Amino acid sequence: MPHRVLCLRPEADFTRVDAAAPKALDVSYRGPADADVPALMKASDALVIPAVGPKLASELFEGTKLKLVQVTGAGVDRLDQAALTKLGIPVANVPGGSNSAVAEYAVTAASMLLRRFGWADAEIKAGNYAKFRGRMIADNLAGIEGLTVGLVGFGTIGRAVAQAFHRMGAKLCFFDPVGDAALAKTLDAKSVSLDELLSTSDVVSLHVPLLPATQNLIGTKELARMKPGAVLIQGSRGGIVDETALAASLTAGHLGGAAVDVYSTEPPASDNPLLKLSGEAASRILLTPHIAGVTRQASAFLFRSAWQNVERVLGTGQPPLNRVY
Repeated sequence: MPHRVLCLRPEADFTRVDAAAPKALDVSYRGPADADVPALMKASDALVIPAVGPKLASELFEGTKLKLVQVTGAGVDRLDQAALTKLGIPVANVPGGSNSAVAEYAVTAASMLLRRFGWADAEIKAGNYAKFRGRMIADNLAGIEGLTVGLVGFGTIGRAVAQAFHRMGAKLCFFDPVGDAALAKTLDAKSVSLDELLSTSDVVSLHVPLLPATQNLIGTKELARMKPGAVLIQGSRGGIVDETALAASLTAGHLGGAAVDVYSTEPPASDNPLLKLSGEAASRILLTPHIAGVTRQASAFLFRSAWQNVERVLGTGQPPLNRVY
C-alpha cells in the first residue's frame, strides 16, 4: 500500500512549479483549519507543512504514527519542539533553498529605498516630477557601492545576502557569535557587536530566527543607534523588530527607509502602526507580503527537496536529511 501523507498546503502550489508529489505517496491536501485534519493526522505516515502559517497545536500530534514532519522551507517556529521531541516525531526542513531569492530581495529593497524609486513613482503620478527630481539630486542619494552593509545573522541566508551585497561593491560587517569565519574572510566581512553594526552601517539587514533571545531584538534603543538616513531590511521573522518603534523612527525622520516583509501577526492587523504611517514616513517604507524567499525557482527547489526527504524516510526507512530535532 502507498504511504499516506497529509500536506497542509494546496496541491496547486506544487504542480505550478513542476514539483508534484511522487506517485508512490498517497497525499491528502488540506488547509490547517479543515475539519478532517485531526483524523487525517492519525491515519498518515508523514506530515508536510509550509514554514509560514499559524502554529499547530501539539494535541494534533498525540496518538499519531507520524514518522516525519517535513517543512517545505527553513523555519520551524510553527511547531512545538518540546512536544514533538517528547512524542519522538522527527522534524526536518529544507535549509538554503530560498537563499538566492532572499538575497535578491534584500539588495533590490535596499536599492529602492536608498534611491527612493518607490517614492519617486508616487510623486510623478501626483504631478511632482520636476520638484521631486530636483530634491533627489539635491539630497545626493547614494547607491550601494561603497556603503557599509551590516548583517544581523550570518547563517545560511545571511551569508548569501552578504555575498550579493559584496558583488555590488558594499563593505560588510556582521553580528553573529557563530558566524562562518572562513567565508567572512573571503568577503572581507568584519565581525562586530550589535551596537557597532547598528551605529556604522548604512544598510542593516536582518537574518535571524525568531527565538526568545531575538524577540524585539530591534527596538527603540537599537533603532536610535542606527545612522541617520540608514535603511533597515526586515526579511527574517515577524517579532524581531518592534513595529511601534519602527513606525516612530520613520515618523521622526531618523531612518532613511525600511523594507518590511514579515510582521508580528500575519496578515498584519488594520491597527498595525506600519499601516498607519502617513506623509513622508509612508513614502520611506516598502511593505511586502512575506514573499522575500518566494520565487518560482526557490519554490521548485524547496518542494522537490521536501518530497525527496519524505520518500527517503517512508520508502527506504533511512533517517531524514536536515533533521532539526
